Amino acid sequence: MKYILLICVAFAVYAFAENRLFLRTRRENFGGNVRIAHISDLHKRCFGNGNKRLADRIKREKPDIILITGDLVSRSMTDISNAESLLHELCGTAPIYVIMGNHEKELKPRVFAEYQRIIAENGGKLLRNDSDVLRVKDRELKIYGLDEKLEVYKKNGGYKDLDVLDRAEIVRLLGECPDGEVLLMAHNPFFGEVYDEWGAEYTFSGHVHGGIVRIFGVAMLSPERKMFPKNAKGIYGMKHGKLCVSGGLGKLRLFNLPEIVIYDL
Repeated sequence: MKYILLICVAFAVYAFAENRLFLRTRRENFGGNVRIAHISDLHKRCFGNGNKRLADRIKREKPDIILITGDLVSRSMTDISNAESLLHELCGTAPIYVIMGNHEKELKPRVFAEYQRIIAENGGKLLRNDSDVLRVKDRELKIYGLDEKLEVYKKNGGYKDLDVLDRAEIVRLLGECPDGEVLLMAHNPFFGEVYDEWGAEYTFSGHVHGGIVRIFGVAMLSPERKMFPKNAKGIYGMKHGKLCVSGGLGKLRLFNLPEIVIYDL
C-alpha cells in the first residue's frame, strides 16, 4: 500500500510539473537556411508573467518567421490579455502569421473584434483564406492561411457526422496552389493528404494537442473524443510535401510536453 501511495504521489507531481512548468523546444532540420518558429493551441495557458518565458524562448532561436496555427485563445475567454502579452513580447522579432483555430470561430463577436485588433497592433497578420509573399534570405515564400468552416470540427453542438475537406473545397477557399515555395497554415491536420494534393510544400498544423495523452509515443485521444487520432504530432511525409504538426502548448496533457517547434527549411 505504501508503494502504491508513493507511485500515486510521484505521478501527481509529474503531471503537475508537465502541465505547469515544462516547456520543450523540438527541432526539425530540413537542411535549409530559413528558420521558422511554430506554436499552436496556447488556449488559456501562460508561461511566465505575460507569457514572457515563452516569448524569450522563441526569441533566443532568432527565427525568420513565426507561425501561430490557431487556438491562441479559448472559445470561453472574455479576457484575452494573455494572448496580447505574448504578441506584444514577440512584436519585432520576426514576421508573425496567425490563423484561425476552431476556438476562435466561436468567440463572442466583441472578443473576436478585440482579438483581431491585438494581432494587427502587435505586427501580426491574420490570414483568413488569404496569403502573403515573404522574401527572406533570397527566397520567396508564399504563405497561405486556411480558414475552413466550423462544421469540420463541431456540428450541431457535437462531434458526429462532421464535414470533410477535399481539394475542391481548398481551391474554393484559397484558389489553385501557385508555383514556387508554398507554405500552408491549416489548423486541422486530419486533412494532411488533401493539403498535399492541393500542392503545399509544407503544411503547418496543430489542433490535436499531440493526442492529449501519449503512451509510448502513441497519441491516445483527439479533441473530437476519438481514440488514436492520426497526424497528431510530428513530421509526416506526404506524396508531394510534408505535414508539420505541433503538439501545442495548452490544455491538459500527459506524457506530452508543451512545445515550441523550430524548423530550418
